[in-house]
Amino acid sequence: MAETKDIVEFEIGSGLYGMDISLVREIVEILPITRLPGSQNCIVGVINLRGEVTMIISINELLSIKEESEKKNGKIIVMVPDLTGGSNIGIIVGEVHSVLSIPVDDIEPVTGILATDSGGFVKGIIKTSSGDKERLEEAGKKSRLMLYLDIEKILTDLHLPCNIR
Repeated sequence: MAETKDIVEFEIGSGLYGMDISLVREIVEILPITRLPGSQNCIVGVINLRGEVTMIISINELLSIKEESEKKNGKIIVMVPDLTGGSNIGIIVGEVHSVLSIPVDDIEPVTGILATDSGGFVKGIIKTSSGDKERLEEAGKKSRLMLYLDIEKILTDLHLPCNIR
């Protein structure tokens, strides 16, 4: 049996992105965000998530993705604190679709100019139709490409604690 990775699939702007589900503690609705003066552009601020201060990052800022408009279904993906040096860190995304089990062989590594232009934040490209044709047809969607994000690189480049292995 082929090795698989469980990937949470979500939107940023009009693009489809994914990350390892093992890095995700929970997915919550957008909460009121307190801005942090003088912070990097991609650090939106902090939220109070059930009594825990959680730093919120805007991945679209990092990847230079323009949001067409505020999405009603926006979510915050909160990382597992053990993997972020004990810090509570969440990322803002658009709609979260599902968790997919993707064969490792279906993840195309990015190389050359694709790797350079993405800042190294994309570690692969996944064609979403390969094992999920029925789900896509039910939702009335066509095959799309999903960018598989390197969350470790993102956190490291932001100089945030990161213990992802």
